[in-house]
Order: sequence, then C-alpha cells, then structure tokens
Amino acid sequence: MITLGNFQLHLIQESMTQMDAGGAFGLVPRGLFSRFYPLNVEQNTVPMPSNLLLVQTGTQNILIDSGNGDKIPDKLRDLFHLEHPRGTMLEALNRLGLTAADIHLVINTHLHNDHCGGNTYIGADGSIVPMFPNAEYVTQRREFEDASHPNERNRATYLADNFAPLLENGQMRLLDGDTDLAPGIRGVVTPGHTPGHMSVLLESGGEHAMFVCDLASFAVHFERLGWMTAYDIEPMITLESKRKWQQWALDTNALLFFPHDAVRPVGRYVPVEGGKGAVVEIDVEFA
Repeated sequence: MITLGNFQLHLIQESMTQMDAGGAFGLVPRGLFSRFYPLNVEQNTVPMPSNLLLVQTGTQNILIDSGNGDKIPDKLRDLFHLEHPRGTMLEALNRLGLTAADIHLVINTHLHNDHCGGNTYIGADGSIVPMFPNAEYVTQRREFEDASHPNERNRATYLADNFAPLLENGQMRLLDGDTDLAPGIRGVVTPGHTPGHMSVLLESGGEHAMFVCDLASFAVHFERLGWMTAYDIEPMITLESKRKWQQWALDTNALLFFPHDAVRPVGRYVPVEGGKGAVVEIDVEFA
C-alpha cells in the first residue's frame, strides 16, 4: 500500500503477458531498448503486466482500469501467454477485504481490451454482466465513439462486450474532456495512444500522483519522448503529450504509475545531468 495524503493506493497486477517486442517498442531497435528492459531474445517478447490501481479515499473505493478480464478466447490467451501469477483482480480485492460490490467508481482510461476487459463477465446464462454491480463507469466520449465504430487498424482490441452493455444499462457515463471525478481525482485527456486516451491525476494533502496509463506504457517510454509502442494511433501527439506531463511530474514530484512496466511500475521523474530526466523506481508491494 502507498499512502498519498489521505488516500490509500493499492497496486494490483491483474495479469501478465509476454508481448511481441516490436509491438511494445515500435521503431526502437531491440539492441537499444534491451539495455533498459528485459527481452526474451529467442521469442522476441517482453514481459507486459496489466496493472490496476485501487484508490481508497476514505469514502469511496475507486478502481482505475480493470485489466484483461476472463472473456479472452483461448487462442488469444495462448498467443500472448496470458497468466495471473498474482491471482485475479477479484482475488486481489478479496485480500484487501473487498468484493466487486464494494467498488463505487471504475475509471476506464481507454477501451483497449487489456484495460477494460474486466468491466464485465459472461453470466451463467451466457449474457454479459457488469463485474461491479454498484459502480459507475466512466470513459471519454471520444474514446467510446472510436471503440464503437472501429476500423481495420484498431478493431482487434476494441471488444464491444467490455463497454456497450454498460452504456445501455446506464452504468457508464461519457466524459467530454478533463473532468473532476471525485475530490482530489481528475481525469485528463492525454491523446496519442488513442485520441480519447485519459490519464488520472490524484492529489491529497499536497501530494500528487498520476496513473500514466498508455501515455507511457513503460517508465523508459516516459523518460524518452521518442519511444512509444507500435500501437500508438497518433505517435507525434503522444510525443508532445509526454513533453507536457514530464514537466508536470518535475514540478509536482508526483508518483507515477506505469501499467505495463514489469521493472519500474511506480516511480518519480527527477532531473539528471544534461537537462534530461529519469524515473527513479519506488518499491511497492502488490495487493
């Protein structure tokens, strides 16, 4: 657990995959990125967890993203070597004394399957059921529209069962830009990975944190403006988004949460010689 002012933050590793290195690091040569991140040379894969963040404010239990979930077909599960080495999301909540019914708000940073697959599950009768029966779900309207009308580039990762039923039953609220979601919790649009991608800012007691999400999937992507995944729809916009939030991270000394980093999932961005910055890892135990 991490204490941020009056907030309690719990990092949850929902799943672990072995991702194609070209997808994870795009144009960066593997001889270069492998100096900073572990590479399975034989398989040309890198470890890529799906980390979530549970924020306990004292009055609300707020979950940022919901991971891959359990609706993924076996073929894709095998392709990505998807496993749950730390147990499932629900098991992590149980270890904290919570159930899915105790979650008040689910913030979907975007609607790629690895970030919202746990929004719903398949019921005994084959219907799609909300995972969190008492929660409001939020995501950006632009993201929802893109996910609802995918094209050949993005349709494989937008699965309607993760989000469409939630809008239909009234549990999902669509946001139009930067939005205060609860006292000290603000969703901010950080476009690039997708046009409607959102990161989450936390502030309590004068302390700051950011769930960076796929603005920078890995800490080294945050450090290096030109490094990003091959999946970023608007890479030059990603670059400029990172430039803006690098400065914010320096100004606030914020804790940064990187959802896919198996080495530095949490850190602070600090200045180093030469006018650049580096993410210094913060030790944290998973829930």
